[in-house]
Amino acid sequence: MFLRKAAVSLLRRVRLHSQPISTSASRPPNALATATPLPFSLSGKIKFPYQFGYGSSWNTTRADPPTWIILSIQAAIILGLNVHPVFADDGSIQTNTENDVQDANIVGLRKIEDGSLISNVHTSKWRIFTDKGRDYFLQGKLEEAEKFFLSAIQEAKEGFGERDAHVASACNNLAELYRIRKAFGKAEPLYLEAISILEEAFGSEDIRVGVALHNLGKFYLVQRKLEEARMFYERALKIKGRVLGSGNVDYADTMYHLGTVLFLQGRLNDSEVLIQDSSRILEESGQGESMACIRRLRYLAQIYKKSNRISEAENIQRKILHIMELSKGWNSLDTVVAAEGLGLTLQSSGNLKEAQELLERCLDARKTLLPEDHIQIGTNMLHIARVAMLNSNQLRRTHASDAIAELDKAKGLLNNAIRIAWQVINKLKTQSKKQGDGVSGETGRDGHVALIMLLKSLDALGLLEINRQELQDSREKSSTPEAKNAHFECISAYKELATAKLISGSAEAKAEYLSCVKHLSSLLEAEGATQYRGTTLQELKDEVRRVEHDISQSRRRKG
Repeated sequence: MFLRKAAVSLLRRVRLHSQPISTSASRPPNALATATPLPFSLSGKIKFPYQFGYGSSWNTTRADPPTWIILSIQAAIILGLNVHPVFADDGSIQTNTENDVQDANIVGLRKIEDGSLISNVHTSKWRIFTDKGRDYFLQGKLEEAEKFFLSAIQEAKEGFGERDAHVASACNNLAELYRIRKAFGKAEPLYLEAISILEEAFGSEDIRVGVALHNLGKFYLVQRKLEEARMFYERALKIKGRVLGSGNVDYADTMYHLGTVLFLQGRLNDSEVLIQDSSRILEESGQGESMACIRRLRYLAQIYKKSNRISEAENIQRKILHIMELSKGWNSLDTVVAAEGLGLTLQSSGNLKEAQELLERCLDARKTLLPEDHIQIGTNMLHIARVAMLNSNQLRRTHASDAIAELDKAKGLLNNAIRIAWQVINKLKTQSKKQGDGVSGETGRDGHVALIMLLKSLDALGLLEINRQELQDSREKSSTPEAKNAHFECISAYKELATAKLISGSAEAKAEYLSCVKHLSSLLEAEGATQYRGTTLQELKDEVRRVEHDISQSRRRKG
């Protein structure tokens, strides 16, 4: 009972001194936001009370904060930092994402006044090396941090004993560093060693073991090793429920993470129950308007959309937008992202008027908050263009002139989106030439988003020209030169960037490329043509089969 009270007390006290850690606001809402760690951003700061550390202020990474396990010696409570992966808007969910907020709780080493901790040269060095390693880590100096964390493990073993909980703490710190560096082969044995030590010291059902199991589940989730992640999250949830209680927000955090794993495994009903309950616990604890709760509601909306329960997804997204409007107003990109998500859902349900109004309001807000050629503005233009094309389809039988006007509007938006996409891609090319070994970080992510936007825009432009031709009732046999050109440019752009190794070959990019190839192939067949600009119809058909096979193989490997 004392252990449970001490754990809950520490959890509550640390939360009072924590603040949200947000991901980059420049990420589009539906861009692939995966669980892959992002580069460091050192602008966020969290201050900790003296009794939980040494009275210092540490920078912490916004995108992927480390899961420090630091010991409170007297109570022997080990607590970790809760991280919430962001998933994309599709089956892999991002994200991304998205963009979104990380919550962090860090517990430092409490001063011991009663002499229960016998200090020696090794324990002193352990403290020093741990602090130095942490400082270097939070500055993004990972090589220096690694050296100190390695030394901290050795000093912990010599000062406290080979199987002491301090060694588990040191192992976890180094494991987190390796996870960030994607050195997964080095991280895994350290996580497992930390758990083994804690189980020996405190028993397999101890809260400290539960926290370590949660960390290991997160480690496997990042790699999309879903079955392993599920197993460790379930073990962690069982322990946290027993010790902390089923209404505790830390219990709810593990519940949410387990729900994300089940979603990715296709177990939508089980995932829905867990994430609903996780959100309810936050709401009942007074955190219903927190970014942690908002993130869970967004995930719940994705589950409803995946299950084709569009009206339920719409209700959740209206709730999110209402919260964001009240708390942040329209001068916040978080509110814009929430409104855009609702707008896209309304579009999919056929509510085009409200969808258009929301998306246009998002565009106006972004133009005041972002540079005029920002990637998010281009993506927003693409969304509005698609709504305009749908409006045109509805008007074509009764108001042909209005339908053509909608296509003209869509064409202007698509051309602007294409222009912005090429600007980002050309920046990517320039940076790649300077570095000589490709690009990463924010520029690389923006480049991937720009590629998807470019392919979608060119493909949409091709379809737009076909619709225009039908509305104008042209009798020309070769009736779609603009459409063919748009689809061909789409194909050429993908091949150019793939040859230069400037794109990752993601499933989404391949799917958009495949759509362009299919559309051009269909146009040639309809006209009885055998080639276009040096590319034969047979080559296009062969390319369709090849890309379909690649996508199928990728899905099979992930499954």
